Amino acid sequence: MPVAKLEMFDTTLRDGAQTEGISFSVPDKIAIVRALDAIGVRYIEAGNPGSNPKDMEFFRTAAGMRLKNAELVAFGSTRRKDLAVEQDPNVLSLAEAGTNAVAVFGKSWDLHATEILGATLEENLDCVRDTVRFLKQQGKEVIFDAEHFFDGYLHNPDYALQVLDAAVEGGADVLVLCDTNGGTLPMRIYEVVSAVARRYPGMRLGIHCHNDSGCAVANSMMAVEGGACHVQGTFMGIGERCGNADLSVIIPNLQLKRGHTCIAGSLETLRDTVRKIAEIANIPVPNNMPYSGESAFAHKGGMHIDGVMKLPRSFEHIDPALVGNTRRFLLSEVSGKKAILHKIRDLAPHLTKDSPETAAILERLKELEHEGYQFEAADASFELLVRKIIGSFKPHFTLDMYKASSESPPPDGVHNSSAMIKIQVDGKSETTAALGNGPVNALDSALRRALCVFYPVLSEMHLIDYKVRVLETGEATGSRVRVLIESTDGRNTWTTVGVSSDIIEASFRALVDSLEYKLFLEEK
Repeated sequence: MPVAKLEMFDTTLRDGAQTEGISFSVPDKIAIVRALDAIGVRYIEAGNPGSNPKDMEFFRTAAGMRLKNAELVAFGSTRRKDLAVEQDPNVLSLAEAGTNAVAVFGKSWDLHATEILGATLEENLDCVRDTVRFLKQQGKEVIFDAEHFFDGYLHNPDYALQVLDAAVEGGADVLVLCDTNGGTLPMRIYEVVSAVARRYPGMRLGIHCHNDSGCAVANSMMAVEGGACHVQGTFMGIGERCGNADLSVIIPNLQLKRGHTCIAGSLETLRDTVRKIAEIANIPVPNNMPYSGESAFAHKGGMHIDGVMKLPRSFEHIDPALVGNTRRFLLSEVSGKKAILHKIRDLAPHLTKDSPETAAILERLKELEHEGYQFEAADASFELLVRKIIGSFKPHFTLDMYKASSESPPPDGVHNSSAMIKIQVDGKSETTAALGNGPVNALDSALRRALCVFYPVLSEMHLIDYKVRVLETGEATGSRVRVLIESTDGRNTWTTVGVSSDIIEASFRALVDSLEYKLFLEEK
């Protein structure tokens, strides 16, 4: 029987920090704590205070934090088999970490007790019982993580349950069943959690799943169905190997689909919280990530777009606003007239599906996408395309010629490329040259220098991202490429696209669109 109110236990700062390529600084950790507290998770596991200087510094720094919703949790292991609990430095560091709650992990798989710890089965039970009892005597809320519980239960169920008994005898507040290797499947999780729930009526049960079989989210939800009220995971599912259960998917699943209360804050802040944590961790949010990804509510197929415009729930399982996301209609060769009209309603509100301009836009879009163009992420180039077709665009300059060349090694040790360009503005000609640390950079500098003679406002803008995608890998170095350029003037940000078998030409086309769009913005 599912419970109505659940405890979300976030381990982004501990298990998540074990992700390959991620390393949180102390200020990073503090910033993530504030983000998790704001959305309202119940517990934030912040690290092992006895394991390294960084975690020790974090707990000293965090001691003065005032949190609105969350409880910080220090993490560590049961005592060593050859030390009294009062003498074990790691256990003492938990007691002295300054948190009201601690998470203690102990071995529940007999193989680990004997082969990894080198302890007898009874010694391992004593380690669990003594550690939990000692920390309870220090006034701590003790969350006991039964490490490798599902593998242990499969191999020796009697002993796995004895480990839980020892934690209960010590006074544990929560028993967390851990699928540490991530290989258990959902129905097995449900069966085992249900059995444990019957054995310990009234005890708060938790679940901690890894994603090695791709089932961490499903396993966590099945554990709740089996009686767990405490769910552990990380935002975006980051973690060692294949990661942990993804709380940013589990929370809306349980709250919107199953009617549970999971967080104290607003679910509408979910997307922003995910992006904030991703930015701190310096990792991208996957476009196809459920609920929070850019593509989570993006529609491309003409029939899908038509359905959503008529009745959103026909192709959307929830209202995107519930999780702070937005609906997007993508433009491509499979788009229909309704998608085009929706996209250009602000540019050309007078057009209808029967307007010849609408058909011309759709036809030109299909032609360009066949050449390799993609306008999903290049709204500025798409807007310029539409304005050219409907007659509301006038070029601000024309190109007479450009030339770019490179030499190696660089003659001055820095700039290895040069470019020359000739343009005309209102019948006046301007020719300039520039050096750069590559032909695209040199062309950008030369074009900007020439145009600034006529349009000084272009000095405000600069490029912030440059992406190249090879479109025909089978053609090797003769392949066509698609170049995306993201630009900003400090107030607006826009993206343009260019395609050619010549990477310089593709880049130049995107550059021209970028500059034209800035000048168009100034006119508006």
